Amino acid sequence: MSLPLPDHLPRQLDVSSNVLSKFDSVTLQSLNSSFASSCKAELDESIQLTKTQIHDRICADSSSFQRQLSSAKSLKERLDALSGHVQTLSVTLSDSKSGLVPVLLEALEAHQSLAQESLDADVLSDSLSHLSECRAQLDALQKLVDTGDLPPAVVACHALNSSLISVPGPLKDASVVSEIQARLRVLSNCVEELLSDAYTKSIIVNPSQVIIKPFVLVPRSLKPLPLSSVLSSISSASLASHLSTLRRDIITHYIECSFDQPTSLTVSTMKDPSGALMHVLGRFPSSPNTTDTGSPLANVSTILDFLHKQLFPTLPSTHKHSFLRSLSKPISTAVLARLLIPGLPSQLEALPAFLKIAHKAVDLEDKYIVGMLDASSEREIKAWVNNFCTHYERQRRSHILDFTRKLIVQSISSSEPTFYAQLSLSQDTPDKVRLAPTDEGDAWGLDDDGQSLNAGSRSAPEEENVWGFDDNLEEEKESQQAKPVEIVEDDPGDAWGWNDEEPVPEELGQGEDTWDDPWGEEPSLSVVTPAVRTVPVLSQRPSADSAPATQRASRPTGSTSRHPATSGPITEPYLVSTLAKSIIRTVEDALREGQELSSSGTFSTSPTSTTTPGALIMQSGALVLDLYRAVYPIVAAARLVRPGDVMKFSNNCCWLAEEVGRLVAHERGVLAMKDKLEECKSALQVLADSWYQDGIDKQRTALCDILASAKGFTDTSDQDRYDDCEMAISRVVREIRSAANAWKPILPKGKYYTAVGAIVEVSLQRILENILAIPDIPEVESHKLSELCRILAALEGLFVEDFSESSFVVSYVPSWLKFSYLSELLEASMADLTYLFEEGALVDFGVDELVKLVRALFADTPLRTKTLDKIMGGHPVR
Repeated sequence: MSLPLPDHLPRQLDVSSNVLSKFDSVTLQSLNSSFASSCKAELDESIQLTKTQIHDRICADSSSFQRQLSSAKSLKERLDALSGHVQTLSVTLSDSKSGLVPVLLEALEAHQSLAQESLDADVLSDSLSHLSECRAQLDALQKLVDTGDLPPAVVACHALNSSLISVPGPLKDASVVSEIQARLRVLSNCVEELLSDAYTKSIIVNPSQVIIKPFVLVPRSLKPLPLSSVLSSISSASLASHLSTLRRDIITHYIECSFDQPTSLTVSTMKDPSGALMHVLGRFPSSPNTTDTGSPLANVSTILDFLHKQLFPTLPSTHKHSFLRSLSKPISTAVLARLLIPGLPSQLEALPAFLKIAHKAVDLEDKYIVGMLDASSEREIKAWVNNFCTHYERQRRSHILDFTRKLIVQSISSSEPTFYAQLSLSQDTPDKVRLAPTDEGDAWGLDDDGQSLNAGSRSAPEEENVWGFDDNLEEEKESQQAKPVEIVEDDPGDAWGWNDEEPVPEELGQGEDTWDDPWGEEPSLSVVTPAVRTVPVLSQRPSADSAPATQRASRPTGSTSRHPATSGPITEPYLVSTLAKSIIRTVEDALREGQELSSSGTFSTSPTSTTTPGALIMQSGALVLDLYRAVYPIVAAARLVRPGDVMKFSNNCCWLAEEVGRLVAHERGVLAMKDKLEECKSALQVLADSWYQDGIDKQRTALCDILASAKGFTDTSDQDRYDDCEMAISRVVREIRSAANAWKPILPKGKYYTAVGAIVEVSLQRILENILAIPDIPEVESHKLSELCRILAALEGLFVEDFSESSFVVSYVPSWLKFSYLSELLEASMADLTYLFEEGALVDFGVDELVKLVRALFADTPLRTKTLDKIMGGHPVR
């Protein structure tokens, strides 16, 4: 079956294809003789047609056909002739008897055999000659070894080894060569062993002696060998190992040991038991009481002189330079690390003596390390001595900072002792601080002996009254005799400072801590005079003419400040840790030490130096302050979560800032550090203010979290909700009192009242916001809210020192009057509210706040509308 052609190929149909196609399509029934006859006829017809076409083509161009036919016949004749000649030539070349190729191959084989015989004879002759030479060299080497002539034996070993390396190829695997190589290895090892033994006999180093023999006698030797020939004959690897061990022993037993312990060295020449000359360097321990710090340098000089005279000349040139250089670095390092750096003095008085030692070390480096061992040395000792002032100051700075760090860490391990410093109130002190009342004389009612902090503040023991640190025992006895103490039972009903008509909740009266006044002030029996007098209701209100004068809210003015008008500075005591005093004393010592170093003239200013002598030590004073600021908050992190410790750290930074300012203003010689100290002062003041504010903010956050549990003081008509709100208010009062108790013995009065006022203010503001945000306040809830607000009235006692006078709470709590009136407004009638508004008592409330409050408290009536219109018209102008 024919394969189908692709469509893209041209199709050429011929007779055979047609016939085959017919056969392909014929069936068994149609395949008969007729079909075969027709196919045969078709083929015959096609053949005849082809013949006809060929004949016609020849006849069409008969001349060309005849020409091509004759050419073909000529080519056929020439091909037959060429074939005959090739056959004849093949017989001539390849005939087995007379052919050229067989005869030539036979001659070449004979020549090859003759050349191989000649080559074998030459190789045999050369091999025997080389073997004879190697044998002669081996015999000569054996003789040198037997007679102990080691240096020539080393040369003979190298020569024989070279001969064996260049042995002819046929001998490389010969057993005789292997035997010679084995004997050479034995003799070479023997020579190397004898030379190493000769080295160990001629150079002996132990902790007590260095022995160098210029000549050494080896076994079977007729005469001693010079040390130089022994060293030059030892193999390079073996000599390098020996010299490395020698360098290690010299550095360990003589160089470093001279710096580590008192040592005496002696140099002598003697003979050993065999009569050989030897040079000995002996080492003996000196007395431990030896104080000559320059003796180690003399010992190093003695050692190097001994080696330079007895050992260095004998070293071969291939190892001499490297060995000398290997000694220079360890010696320089030993001088620096074991003499100069550990010997850095810690006092200025010891510097001249130490400088003499340092100059001796420089001379040793010039003469020996550079002049003898290594001319290309980096002169480390001289470079260190040239910067000796810097090294000394850096060491002192490191010691100062380490001492400061230990002070800080040790202060955390136990309770910190404290003292009281005085805070000067300058003329530009803010009015809020000036409003804090003070007694005549001392700002805190203390017996000021007139001594300033610079004259020395006495530390207050922890068990003493925190604000009576200046009172001695005799003065206390006299005061007790002159003024008898009246013991009065505290009335539980007045514990919160409420008005007489207000009942005291039993749970609050029982749960509140007793107020411990750290200022040592005894409260009188009278009730605290409130900052706002109670305004009567409408039925009890006096006439219009007398009301403004008698019932109007009393507001404080700047005249409430009770500082005495004296010519001296006004001060307030505050608690400071003695750690701060130790820190400032360390700063002063560093500045003083730097000034003494600069003025001593011990160091001259180098033209290449960028700092003057003493500058680094003086800079360590500022670094001490930086270290305190950085380290103390970290190591005291657990302690600084308490309100009192936060304020104490703020006091420490404040006092340090004041003391740094004093140093800048009064200490001479700190001009070079003025900018840095001013920067430290500013940083300390910022840190003091930050921690002071942070202590307040933490209390603010805690109080706001407590008040958040009241859920906006809504639904107080429900007893459970009222109890929750009452508990939140009580917790706020306790937290504020606790913070005040913690801060009062620590902070100066101005800061104390400012801090307490800030946390009271945030509590009042939060309660005001919550109550004023209630859209509808029924009568029951208004009474409940008023009761809750009056609980906070107890906080007014925090701002009273003389209970016979009015409190100054409004000076530090701006919302106090507003909050006080809120408790009255919650229970006031519309007429009372209108009266208070007209009298200007509600100026602290915004118009929109009053409108919200009126709408929340009163029902929508014409009277409320009239009142709202009046309020929205604005506060009355007075």
